[in-house]
Amino acid sequence: MNVRRVRVSLRGWGGVGAMAVACAVALVFVLLLPSVRPPGGGNGGGAGAGTGRVATAEQARADHCKESEAQKQTLSPSGADGSTIDAIKARPDGKRKLIVGIDQNSYRWGYRNPNAKGAELEGFDIDLAHRIAREILGDPDAVQFKAIPTSRRIPAIKDGRVDMVVRAMTITCDRLADVAFSAPYFKTGQQVLAPKSSSITGYNGSLAHKRICTAAGSTAYTKLEEDRKEGRLAASADISRTVPNQLDCLVRLQLGQADAVVTDAALAASQAAQDPTVELKGAAFTTEYYGVAMKKDAGDLVRRVNHILVDYRADGWQASYDKWLSATLGKSSTPSEPPPPQYLRKS
Repeated sequence: MNVRRVRVSLRGWGGVGAMAVACAVALVFVLLLPSVRPPGGGNGGGAGAGTGRVATAEQARADHCKESEAQKQTLSPSGADGSTIDAIKARPDGKRKLIVGIDQNSYRWGYRNPNAKGAELEGFDIDLAHRIAREILGDPDAVQFKAIPTSRRIPAIKDGRVDMVVRAMTITCDRLADVAFSAPYFKTGQQVLAPKSSSITGYNGSLAHKRICTAAGSTAYTKLEEDRKEGRLAASADISRTVPNQLDCLVRLQLGQADAVVTDAALAASQAAQDPTVELKGAAFTTEYYGVAMKKDAGDLVRRVNHILVDYRADGWQASYDKWLSATLGKSSTPSEPPPPQYLRKS
């Protein structure tokens, strides 16, 4: 039994009985699912990969990147082709597609709609991927989607298994040591998700002695780890419950194997929409920006994506927000709109 099938079964959202059945079916999977603990070193997939990053990457972060300005470290827009785009266009017939790493388990972001023909992938990130394919290859359907877990996003890019990742991926200084990012296309922040009946009230002392679930390789885990070391999070908070994908955290919450989930507010809102027994607790306590991630040396692709985003923000972004996210994040898109782009990276 895989998480995607559990996710698909929740399509109706409104039926608590259906949710209970889905949870029962998921029980076998979750009980067999080992806890994925963040590795102690290496890049491990991103900012949440642990504290043992090699010295050179730490030095690069310290010397060249301020976390508050990470979203500005990208190249200026250009509509010109280069070696990376030429290679994509040169793929043989039938394989002439943009290869995009996505999530297929995040409701309204990247998920399979069982009611659509062929259980098509849909969502806010999926719309953006189709737009990029249209502008580069002339066909919005000239895209091959590859579902990858949170913790494997950066390795998938570095290994060349995907051309880019469009998967609610936060731009951070640590990640910029491994991959390049576009300008931001969405603004969010970390927030707590817990059962409505829980005594947890937000990101505060009410998390003491609680089991907190996060996705391995996520900025949420990094924040929890840093805050516990600095005393901003209770030392008794258990942050060891890490899983491959965010949906796994929701399932663990439903089964009583975790007391709370910490994730991006945009994703947490979608998870709350899947289960009427949980809710967001307190306010968002960070500011984060999603970007399209690509190889560090794919400068022409980064510039082209930034060129596409200029037009997309003016014509496409709002329609996609209204369709997918207004029901969970609110009719006003203002809090989620990315800031005016800045392009501080020179080469």
